[in-house]
Amino acid sequence: MDPYELPMTEGPSVHPHSGQVKYESIVPGSLGRHPTNPISRSATKETIRDPNLDVNLPYRTLSGDANLSEYTTETAAGEIPGPVEPDGEHRYKLVTFLPNDPENPKNWSKAYKWYCTMVVAATCFVVAFSSSVVTADIPGVSKEFHVSEEVSLLTITLFVVGFGVGPMIFAPLSEVYGRRIIYGTTLLVAVVFIIPGAVAKNIGTLLVARAIDGIAFSAPMTLVGGTLADLWRSEERGIPMAAFSAAPFIGPAIGPLVGGFLSDAAGWRWLYWIHLILAFIVWVLITFTVPETYAPTILAKRAKKMRQETGKSEYVTEEDIDKRPFGERMRIFLIRPFQLLFGELIVFLISLYMSVLYGLLYMFFVAFPIIFQEGKGYSAGITGLMFIPLAVGVVCSAFCAPLVNKHYRKLIAKHNGLPPPELRLIPMMCSCWFIPIGLFIFAWTSYPRLTWVGPALGGFPIGFGFIFLYNSANNYLVDAYQHQAASALAAKTCIRSFWGAGVVLFTVQMYARLGYQWASTLLAFISLACCGIPFLFWAYGERIRQKSKYAYAGEEDEKIATASEGLGPVVREDDDEDQDLRRARSYVSNP
Repeated sequence: MDPYELPMTEGPSVHPHSGQVKYESIVPGSLGRHPTNPISRSATKETIRDPNLDVNLPYRTLSGDANLSEYTTETAAGEIPGPVEPDGEHRYKLVTFLPNDPENPKNWSKAYKWYCTMVVAATCFVVAFSSSVVTADIPGVSKEFHVSEEVSLLTITLFVVGFGVGPMIFAPLSEVYGRRIIYGTTLLVAVVFIIPGAVAKNIGTLLVARAIDGIAFSAPMTLVGGTLADLWRSEERGIPMAAFSAAPFIGPAIGPLVGGFLSDAAGWRWLYWIHLILAFIVWVLITFTVPETYAPTILAKRAKKMRQETGKSEYVTEEDIDKRPFGERMRIFLIRPFQLLFGELIVFLISLYMSVLYGLLYMFFVAFPIIFQEGKGYSAGITGLMFIPLAVGVVCSAFCAPLVNKHYRKLIAKHNGLPPPELRLIPMMCSCWFIPIGLFIFAWTSYPRLTWVGPALGGFPIGFGFIFLYNSANNYLVDAYQHQAASALAAKTCIRSFWGAGVVLFTVQMYARLGYQWASTLLAFISLACCGIPFLFWAYGERIRQKSKYAYAGEEDEKIATASEGLGPVVREDDDEDQDLRRARSYVSNP
C-alpha cells in the first residue's frame, strides 16, 4: 500500500479480522459547489502535502472544489458520483477510465509508449537543435545582409525570447484543448515560418521568422514533460524522463556540430533548410502517429459522446462543471508566476541559478567560435566538433539519473514516506561544483598556443552537471510549491529564457575586453557563487517555507503520517471551511 494514502472521508471500511483500514477513492466531504473567491484563492498558501502531486493536472484551470481523482482512478462503472445537479434532485456522474481501459495512455503497450516517448523526445531534440544550429555561420548572415554581428545574433536572441513567452500562452491552452492539437498547430506554424528565414532577402524577414519560430517551437518544449507523465506510471518514469532530460541539452550541443560542416560546405541558408527538414519530420510523426494523451481531454470527449448516445446530461467531467472564471484563470496563468518570482525567495534564487546555467549554454555558442576559430584558426566544422565532450557529459548524466532516483526512494522510506522538499537538493549540492570546474579548465587552457584538448574537455563536466542541476531544481520547486508548482516553473522558464537570449549579445564584447581567460573565469566565479544557493536552502529552506505566502511548510506531515499508520483520517478544526483540504483529499486517494 502506498504510505501516502488517506482513508475515505466518509468513514473507513475495515476488513473483518484484519483491523486494517481499506483505502479507496475519496469523495469530497461536500459535493455541493460554492462560489470560488478569486482574491482568497490567489493568496492561498500550500498547507496540504499532496503525495500524488501531478503538476500536469489542471489545478490552475479548475476550481478548488474539483475532484481531480476523476482523472487518476479507474472504476468498473467508468464513473464516480459527482456534485448535485442544479435541480437539487440528481447527481452528476463524473466519467473515469475503466480498469485496463485501452484509451488510458498508461495502459498502452510498453512498445507503443516507448515509440511515443521517442517521438516526443526527438521533437524536443529538434527544437533545441533549432536554437543553436544557426550559430555556426553568424558571420555569413552579417556579410550577406551588411549588418553587424550583434544584429545577426538577434536570430538567436529572438528565438530564445520566444521560449520564454510561448509557455505563458500554450500551457493554459493545452489544459483546455489537450496536447495533440497544440503540438500539431504550433509545429506546423514553426515549419512554415522556417521557410521565410531560409529564403530571406533582408535581415528584417529573417528576424521576424525567427521570432515567430521561437514562440511556436516553445509549445513542444512546454508539453513534452507532461506527455511523458501521461504515458508512464510514476514507478516506470525513471528511464523515459532521463531520455527526455538529455534531449534539450544534447540538441544545442549537436547543432553547432552539424551546422559547422554544413555551413562550410553550402552556406548559412542550408542551416535553415536542414532545420526545416527535421522539423517537418517530427511534425508528421507527432501529429499523425501520436494520439491525445491528456486524460482530462480524453475523458471530456468520452463524456460528450455518452451524453449524445444516452440523451442524458448527467455524464460530465470536472472540466464541464468546475472550471474557474476566465478572469481568474488569466490572473493565475499570467500574474501568479511573477508573484512567485518576485515575492518568493526560493523561486527567485532557483530561477536565478537556472538562468546563469542557461545563459552559460548560449554563451558557449558565441565563445567557442571565438576560442577555436578566432584564436586557433579552426573552421566552423572543426569548431563544432569541440561540442562533443559537452554532449557526452549530458549523456553520461542521463545514464546516472536512475541512480539518483533510486537514492531518493531510499530517502523517502527513511523519512516514513514524508521527505522534506530539501532532500531534492542533494543532487544539486553534489553536482553544482562541476560547472565552475569545467569553466576554470575551459578558461585557462584557451590560450591560442595550446592544444584544443583542454577547452574542449572543459565542456564535459559542464554537460555532466547540467541535468542534475535542472532536474533537482525542478523537483525542489514542485515539492516546495505543490499545486503552485506549475506557476513557479513558468516563472523560472520565463526569466531563464530572457537571460539566455540576452547574454549572446554581449559575449563577444566581454571576451574582447577581458580576454579569453578572464572572461571565462568571470563566468566560473559567478557559477561558483551560485553553488551557495542549494546549501542556503538546505540549511534554511524549511524556515523560509514556513514564512512563505505560497510554499508548503510541512504543517500537515505529522497528521498524514498518523493517518497512514491506520490511526484514522486527518481532521482539522476548520475542515468544513477548507476547500483546499477537500481538494487535497481527492488527490491523495489515487492508489
